[in-house]
Amino acid sequence: MEKLKLYSANDLAKVTNHRSGEIKFGEKMLTVPKGVDPVHFLEATEVKYVILGIPEDIGIRANFGRPGAASAWESAMKNIANIQHNRFCKGSHILILGEIDVADEMREVENLDFNDIDDRSKLSQLVERIDKEVSHIIFTIVKAGKTPIIIGGGHNNSYGNIKGTALAKGKPINAVNFDAHSDFRILEGRHSGNGFSYAYEEGFLKKYFIFGLHENYTSKSVLDLIKKTEDRVRYTTYDSIKIRKEKSFDHELTTALEFVKTEFFGIEIDLDAIPNIASSAMTPSGFSVEQLRQFTSIFGRSKNASYLHICEGAPDLGEEKNNHLIGKLIGYLVTDFIKANQ
Repeated sequence: MEKLKLYSANDLAKVTNHRSGEIKFGEKMLTVPKGVDPVHFLEATEVKYVILGIPEDIGIRANFGRPGAASAWESAMKNIANIQHNRFCKGSHILILGEIDVADEMREVENLDFNDIDDRSKLSQLVERIDKEVSHIIFTIVKAGKTPIIIGGGHNNSYGNIKGTALAKGKPINAVNFDAHSDFRILEGRHSGNGFSYAYEEGFLKKYFIFGLHENYTSKSVLDLIKKTEDRVRYTTYDSIKIRKEKSFDHELTTALEFVKTEFFGIEIDLDAIPNIASSAMTPSGFSVEQLRQFTSIFGRSKNASYLHICEGAPDLGEEKNNHLIGKLIGYLVTDFIKANQ
């Protein structure tokens, strides 16, 4: 894990606001002790949940999206560190592993133009480089018997999450994706819009359910592809639930859960599905934060829930005075998952 930048107790202390009479997550969460091999520590610790950050937006750029998701990890860490440690959820159940060091890759993309064919190829190659790191670290975490919680970056990282978990489990896994988009696009070089299709094509993804697809932003070619593979890839649309009210939210949650829960599965959350959340594909219409939290809790209860991935939030694209809110939302989702799963 050469590209893993480990977090220390001192790193946590810097972002924890200490207050008399209170105990914050930042005072209780574990880190890998200095000089200790992280793999050995993962295998030895009794802590179940391992948080990993991916501060990049390269896959988003390669998919013609607006950069900014690289900032979500820092915002999330500041908020998670200041959650109250109490009877409802304990910081001592979490290991902050650290972040994948993508500084070199982020510097390389600064002057690349996604409209240029050669530059797009370079962007895809950088995404593939990050894929290898993500899949290796996720493999290591899951193989140690832990549950990864991955924060930040583009939805391109779904590929590494799925691959790493599948390799650790020794068989393909399922995935449920709370998203306005399918991210099941053609295999045209890696970017944030085809993580699931690459994982499917390469045999790491067995069954895939897209929850809340937006009908206006799903191409005919993707719908045709899903129809051909409907025994393994299914979806429900936001429009059918909330606009036309042909289906109920609770019923569709149950349908999606029944589809994926028979095998180990990953929980994928794209924050661009929530209205007015700053992201590369920000939307004015979508499910509420409360519905997203319900989704996280319900899927988190399953014994086969193998990881949680929260991506695409971009505090740098939000209002300057309220750019902490994305980190706060991520904190809610992390604790909702842990409360349901433990």
